[in-house]
Amino acid sequence: MDSPQHFLSPQPFDRAFLDNVLDRAVRMKHGADKRLLEGRSLGLLFFNRSLRTRTSFQVAMFQLGGQCVNLTSSSDFWDLEPEEGKVMDGSAPEHVKDAARVLSSYLDAIAIRTVPFGRNYDVDRRDAVIHAWAKQARVPVLNMESNVHHPCQAMADLMTLRETFGELKGLKVTLAWTANPQPQSAAPVHSLLTAGAKFGIEFTVAHPDGYDLDAGILADAKAEAERAGSTIRVVHDLTEGCRGARAVYARSWPSLECYGQPTVEAVKRSRFTSWIVDGARMRATQDGKFLHPMPVRRNVNVTDEVMDGAGSLVYQQAENRLHSQKAILATFLKS
Repeated sequence: MDSPQHFLSPQPFDRAFLDNVLDRAVRMKHGADKRLLEGRSLGLLFFNRSLRTRTSFQVAMFQLGGQCVNLTSSSDFWDLEPEEGKVMDGSAPEHVKDAARVLSSYLDAIAIRTVPFGRNYDVDRRDAVIHAWAKQARVPVLNMESNVHHPCQAMADLMTLRETFGELKGLKVTLAWTANPQPQSAAPVHSLLTAGAKFGIEFTVAHPDGYDLDAGILADAKAEAERAGSTIRVVHDLTEGCRGARAVYARSWPSLECYGQPTVEAVKRSRFTSWIVDGARMRATQDGKFLHPMPVRRNVNVTDEVMDGAGSLVYQQAENRLHSQKAILATFLKS
């Protein structure tokens, strides 16, 4: 049997492939390809909480004529061991290998959201759990957010930017770290940077000292950007980062210097409460639009003025999760 094609990150796919998915998403948003997945089944496995992702995937499959099987680790199953050759005398009563092969016999695809980041970034950045599922499954595995990537969010982000600005090449987009009481995953930013670089987006990454993105992902994105004729720059001042941008994409992410040390990280984070996207910073842009992958902490990540303003694309961006995921499902289920 041929190995299935998985969607774990945007990295393995070229611009033409991603462009085709975006084109299909636009057609689907306007009513094309209804009930394309009649009789097909998608398993949703959540090791972490979800609002938009769970709902949009369920509605996507329903609108395409298929069905979802919803599974949540806290209530529907248990810890699963991802490590090969492990003596399973710990908390996990079942191996990913066995769960993946059984579910592959029931389902046409498996979509997974893994556990949130933990104590050791060198371990977490390997995304061992999602890769273990992809290795063992006999059907496509779709990443609904892992420690490192959130490719479904990135496709909705690109769709929203393309709808708003048309051509993506040369578009100036700022990825802005913002204050937050608790660190969030950098996965949405990693995936948008990875995918957007292939389209030639001119990214500025603005974050405080000590809040660097994954060095390997940033280096790969810079190489992709160079091939596409664009650049990626990093600044440590939010106002400077917003200056001249056509879009500001806000997100908080953890300090890798304090990774796995929540108390130390909280003290460090408390020094940067001024990192909020407000009206003054948006006025420094070039008639800029505001994006955020949500959930949003109002008046912490972004002010109400910006969130509810005419330049906010947040709800359009969230709606596009539905349409871009329909295109992803149609593509990877090979309909």
